[in-house]
Amino acid sequence: MIENPPVLTIHRGHRRPDRALIEAFRGAQTSHLVDAMAGRGAVDWRIKPLDPANANFVGPALTAHAYPADFFGVAGAAMEAEPGDVIMCANEHHTGTAVIGDLSAGMMHNKGVAAFVTDGLARDRAGIVATGLPLFAMGVSPNSPASTGPGQVGAPIVLGGVQVCSGDIVVGDADGVVVIPREHEEAVLAAAVAIADTEEKIREAVRGGQRLDEARRTFSYHRLQSRQDS
Repeated sequence: MIENPPVLTIHRGHRRPDRALIEAFRGAQTSHLVDAMAGRGAVDWRIKPLDPANANFVGPALTAHAYPADFFGVAGAAMEAEPGDVIMCANEHHTGTAVIGDLSAGMMHNKGVAAFVTDGLARDRAGIVATGLPLFAMGVSPNSPASTGPGQVGAPIVLGGVQVCSGDIVVGDADGVVVIPREHEEAVLAAAVAIADTEEKIREAVRGGQRLDEARRTFSYHRLQSRQDS
């Protein structure tokens, strides 16, 4: 490169969803949300909670990009985050070093960040769990990153195979993390509620002795998914 890139680039001005809409997603099952989006929307299956007992969260995405083996994008996101944000940090699936540790996680928790999700690694697992911050990563490594940049905050990213824009609603549970694009949030919510209701009716029918295939036909389950996804 002829010129070195900026150490940190911050893109501001994205729209955050209404708080009531965010709260309406709270408690939604990630599999129902995926079903409401034609079976897609979950990040890479390897991105899992460090503490499965503290995995449930919902909030608007604040995106970040931290270059492999570097922490600066995480630091920028921590400074820019507002209470309730979910920091979604692309790290290019780097597994040579961690991109976040317990001190940064603790600072995010103190600021009110709802969760941190990365396709990189974390370090200091016990310390992170103790902070109470839901944190999802590809794994754990003691190796530490540099902090020299460059990094970005607020720009669209791809994390775990899913495009994420700041302001998208992100939902997590012990099964994984799902991203709901902001232009489809209300439609996906309505579809997920209908799917959850139908699945519960199917469970009741199965518990009553009906076969699963019969119960699905009875409640038109697959047609429900197709109609809601169209």
